[in-house]
Amino acid sequence: METNINTGSSTAGQPKQSPIGGLLVELGKISQNDVERIVKVQQDKGMRFGDAAIYLGLITEADINLVLSIQFNYPYLQVGNGNYSQELVAAYAPFTPQVESLRTLRTQLMKKWFSEGNKALAIVSVNPGEGGTNLTANLAILFSQLGIRTLLLDANLREPHQHELFNLTEKRGLSDILAARNDKSLISNIEAFPNLSILGAGTLAPNPQELLNRATFANFMTQAMALYDVILVDTSPAVDSADAQAIVARCGGALLVSRLDHTKMSDLAAVKAQISVTGAQIVGAVINDF
Repeated sequence: METNINTGSSTAGQPKQSPIGGLLVELGKISQNDVERIVKVQQDKGMRFGDAAIYLGLITEADINLVLSIQFNYPYLQVGNGNYSQELVAAYAPFTPQVESLRTLRTQLMKKWFSEGNKALAIVSVNPGEGGTNLTANLAILFSQLGIRTLLLDANLREPHQHELFNLTEKRGLSDILAARNDKSLISNIEAFPNLSILGAGTLAPNPQELLNRATFANFMTQAMALYDVILVDTSPAVDSADAQAIVARCGGALLVSRLDHTKMSDLAAVKAQISVTGAQIVGAVINDF
């Protein structure tokens, strides 16, 4: 069960004018009686409210981080909250070195690609099991935390996983739209992250490559670009099919994902050549080490 806090009309980056004690009470971390004890220690020892509460053993550093995230309109989840996969480290462990590295990547992509007027980027793993799906999901969360409209599109129509990571209840998705059976109303909004929307892959179809090469995909991407500032597209592994080529061509750019001591240089070179044929730009490359 997620903890819902009324964040009013604050915009991203603007601190809320709510006392830290009030937020801790609202979250159920302390009681009103605890507030009185904390204030007494605060006055006696000249400590800040949060430090005094930690001193008394009433809250933890993680509780302080949670309150600060609310004050600065920076949504994330504590372990046990939400109903999402723990692999979404940007949601559950936002202050770790791993997520800090992802923020660095986000900054690089923003400067090199999205700030240049581009809106869509395909995340392409060379082989299965190289972490492209998790990377796409966590980057989508991080972009949404900037306060910009972000769409995560699962275009892996062969073995999709985004619906599992985010526990989507809507089973229809991109394939159903491309088959002209539904429209963009299938896009799910993620309650925990107000600026994040997701469209799952949808019904497993026998002809994914044909669907991705239809004009309906181009039309969908055009409509999505009018609604969102950043669109991150998860693809099937490039060595398995030509699906990624069709997707990259619609996005105009690709981020390549490989795995240390796993991806063959020959496979990486082949994927680069495939992408170059589409006329799209290789915006960058990520080497996962796990």
